[in-house]
Amino acid sequence: MPAADDLPLLIEAARAAGEIARGFFEQGHRSWEKPGAGPVTEADIAVNDMLAERLRGARPGYGWLSEETPDTPERLEAARAFVIDPLDGTRAFIEGDHNWAHSLAVVDDGEAVAAVVYLPMSDKLYAAARGHGATLNGRRISVSTPDELDGATVLATRSNFEPWFWAGADVPKVDRQFRSSLAYRMSLVGEGRFDAMLTLRPTWEWDVAAGALIVSEAGGRVSDRLGARLRFNAPSPQVNGVVAAGPVLHQKLLDRLARTSRT
Repeated sequence: MPAADDLPLLIEAARAAGEIARGFFEQGHRSWEKPGAGPVTEADIAVNDMLAERLRGARPGYGWLSEETPDTPERLEAARAFVIDPLDGTRAFIEGDHNWAHSLAVVDDGEAVAAVVYLPMSDKLYAAARGHGATLNGRRISVSTPDELDGATVLATRSNFEPWFWAGADVPKVDRQFRSSLAYRMSLVGEGRFDAMLTLRPTWEWDVAAGALIVSEAGGRVSDRLGARLRFNAPSPQVNGVVAAGPVLHQKLLDRLARTSRT
């Protein structure tokens, strides 16, 4: 099945997820801590249940990897798999911040081929299909193309700029910004509103699979922190950090990063 054929399904599912999550956001919800995994809310679970029913019902042969579903090895036997974060930015959701998102991707043989990142509170829907470009609410988007790292706008947590992450402790002088959702950070890079994003610690696939395709289809480059290509639906579903930017800035970031660091 062509990648573009899965995109309408993801868009429809993401909008349905937004309706559910918006209701919890506006009317109240319970939240609790998952041992060793941070907070979760009623909205996370309700969205996950709906997506599992809708997406797996429409594509019964696809594997399933979601933050809110216990992982099983059956997904590894499928050529294609859904990689889903039902609610990316749960802490922001709990705190009343609007910058949380639904992140949905289809992965084919380890590569994201269709992706949606949807922010219900601002009705921003980023979408991409392999070979068809990336869009925001139907409008084509592209990454920014700065030539220099110093002064670039970079979405990242403060901890990513500790000296030990950078070769010779040479921390770049960037304009650091932050958004709670990793998927949204990557989409903002794809949109060209920010020059780059990075996270230098092990990162769950469901946080970045959709955003990786949006950035690459917008003309950017995405890799792990050592420059290796990202692969998804892996037996251990984490990647070794993420660096996303336009081609020139992406290489400049890799050149400045230390090859080993404390994590």
